[in-house]
Order: sequence, then structure tokens, then C-alpha cells
Amino acid sequence: MRIDAPPRRVKGRAAVAVVLTALLTGACTAERPHRTLPVSEQGRSDLIHAAEQVLVGRCLRARGAAGPPPRQEVLFGTGPAELSIRLATGYTVRAHTDGCLAEAQRYLYGDQARWFRAEVTVNNLRPEARAALREDAVYRAALARRDACADHDTACVRASGLEQLRTKLEPARLARVRAAHRDDLTTYDRLRDRAVQRAAGLLAGRPPEKGTPSP
Repeated sequence: MRIDAPPRRVKGRAAVAVVLTALLTGACTAERPHRTLPVSEQGRSDLIHAAEQVLVGRCLRARGAAGPPPRQEVLFGTGPAELSIRLATGYTVRAHTDGCLAEAQRYLYGDQARWFRAEVTVNNLRPEARAALREDAVYRAALARRDACADHDTACVRASGLEQLRTKLEPARLARVRAAHRDDLTTYDRLRDRAVQRAAGLLAGRPPEKGTPSP
């Protein structure tokens, strides 16, 4: 997955690099059985991630690209990215469909393109709400005061009132953004539930569901 920032924006790339590094370093993790489905969101995420690592590791070995280090073009795909979505914040997020990561996502979520759109949208609801705050004149004024502060001048930043105003205004904006993306949230939850079930079956050594290709 690649994120293209709009002009004069560079924030957010470090987080993407961390995610990609984690996938690279964990691609060949051994399978671990899971007898019960986790309840917490963190537990569900860990289960899906563990299954994804197993699937990616198998794919890399099958393609003769396990490394070390694994070949990134096999892991993430090559050529122009086939999937793309432009966010309200101005960023464009892209992903390939031919790499081992894409193959793992198709196994877990069933439809990589639907999952890509839903995941990217849902993960950026708060940034979208914060971008919408710029429509408020009072917020823009506080933002300008904050931007005028010298680097590391925490007293100036506090005096701008930006954080207090954001805390006050953001919940309502976020609720509106979530309402506007209700279909994306529904798709995200449905596909994530499917991935949890598939991940649990994979890590427990159960055969894939009828009609579903083996990883």
C-alpha cells in the first residue's frame, strides 16, 4: 500500500513505513493454534495479523522470494498500483493486487478491493473530521495562531487555544463523518468478521470453507 500526499503535506508516511516494516519482519512467523475467537478489538487484530503473516510467508516461499530479506516487489506487488482511493484530507492511497500481501488479504477478506476501500476510509475518519474543522472560522483562527508559534514553544501552542477548541468541536464533526460513511463502516465490520473467522480456522489447521481456494 502506498500513500501519496497532496502538495506541501508530508505527515503520515512514518506510520505507513512502520506497518510495512512489521509485515516484512513477520512474514515467516510460524502458525499458532487459536481455539477461541478473541473478544477485544486488539485481540481480533492480532489474530488477523498472525494469519496474514502465515499466508504471506507461504506465498513468499512458493514464489522463491522468502529471503532473507524477502523480496519487496513480491511482497507488495509491482508496476502501477491497481487500487486507489483519494481521501477528503487530500491524500491518495494506492495498493497492488499482485503481491503476496494482496493474496493473503483475498483469502482473509474475500474481496481485496472492497476491503481496501473500506479499511482506508474507516482508518481516516478522524483525519477527515479534523480536516472538516477548517470550515469553522474560529477554528481557522486558532490554527493560524498555533502555526505562528516558534518550534517547541509549548506555551505559545497552549495559548493558541487550538487543542481546547478541537476537543470541543471534533466529536460532532466525527459523528457527521461517520454517518456519511455508514456503508463503509458496515462493509468494514462485515469483512473484518469474516477475516477473524478465516484466520481462526487457518491457525487452528482447519481446511478452508467449501468453494474457497486454499492459501
